[in-house]
Amino acid sequence: MSLAIETKTFRVPRWLKRHETLLAIILLVALVGLGLMNDRFLTLDNLLNQGRLMTEIGLIALPMTFVIITGGIDLSVGAVAGFVSMMVALLLTHDLGFASTIAGAVAISLGIGIFIGLFHAFGVVQMGLPPFIMTLATMYALRGIGLLITNGATISITNDAFTGFSRQSFLGFPWTDGSWFEIPMLFWMVILVAVPAYILLNQSRWGRYLFAIGSNKEAARLSGVNVNAMIYLAYVLSAFCAAFVGVLLAMRIGIGNPTQAEGWELQAIASSVIGGTSLFGAVGSIHGPLIGSFILTTINNGANLLNLNPFWQRIITGALIIVVVYFDSLRRGKR
Repeated sequence: MSLAIETKTFRVPRWLKRHETLLAIILLVALVGLGLMNDRFLTLDNLLNQGRLMTEIGLIALPMTFVIITGGIDLSVGAVAGFVSMMVALLLTHDLGFASTIAGAVAISLGIGIFIGLFHAFGVVQMGLPPFIMTLATMYALRGIGLLITNGATISITNDAFTGFSRQSFLGFPWTDGSWFEIPMLFWMVILVAVPAYILLNQSRWGRYLFAIGSNKEAARLSGVNVNAMIYLAYVLSAFCAAFVGVLLAMRIGIGNPTQAEGWELQAIASSVIGGTSLFGAVGSIHGPLIGSFILTTINNGANLLNLNPFWQRIITGALIIVVVYFDSLRRGKR
């Protein structure tokens, strides 16, 4: 005689199954906790500084997601941003005609980003090199070329019209202390990139092609997708936005140096992964990397205000990536 034991399976509420819910909980805990531990954290000036840094990391992480969705990776984005910050400073401080105007310097700098993206895609598609190796080589090469050009020196930008843009704001809302929270112009640059990126990824056939390539490249090819062209698109967008960040970085700090933005490629990858992008490809979103970058900058900013050892910041970031990816794996049923 056998006894049937009735068991009840615990069902996770549907709202808890969403990756965005986990991110929202982490962000809320970080904001409330850091606000309670340090009264300077939620001040207007601190939030503005954090927003500017989040803007730059987010703008790198967002197009990086396009590359990761196809199953690739771009380790050069930090080096591209640093190299472009040097180039735009170099152009603005020399008398080179149109190239030394703000419009000319920015156009040439963004053109460098497009060229680098085409170079990456050529190496991956035509030469058959692994994306990791191709972009890693570019990362080292750009740092070296920049240091050779400047001999390791920093170039100061004296063009007030150029640097003043980063300090401007547009619109705003009242803050808790009665002051007016002016939304930095740099934040609007995120909107400028995120909106067309969302349309491209979620509302166009090119976005569906990117997901198809990441899922099964050969099947996508047999379905009529121009796989090579889509890979070119992904790497060009990544390098172009990295160059755009280099221009914004030069605006914000008023100098150009090829060693700037060091390590930002890892922060961009971390932001994408925390935001739900799968390093195996075919999974990603536009809002995920932006939320991930905001979480990282919130934690790093709070740790700085608490005078926490910077080495602990890296440990916290690594632990956060493991926790988020683990719970996301459970959610997807791929434990």
